[in-house]
Amino acid sequence: MDCRMGCGACCIAPSISALMKPAGDRCQHLDDAMLCTIFNEPHRPSACAEFKAEMGVCGTSRTEALHLITELESLTCP
Repeated sequence: MDCRMGCGACCIAPSISALMKPAGDRCQHLDDAMLCTIFNEPHRPSACAEFKAEMGVCGTSRTEALHLITELESLTCP
């Protein structure tokens, strides 16, 4: 599955410790078009670079992706 352009759910729903970003907060590198401004940069956190879009995480829409990733975050992080 390819990343859904303009989605940004993976930059909002999960916590990203390397960026000190809490779950549910928008990443500071997410622009107004919901695109990562450091996507191809070497300092992009490995957690972000290793994320792969897949149906079980991203669903069929941005709304579903936000729901699924939020649920996964609550199950895996205290």
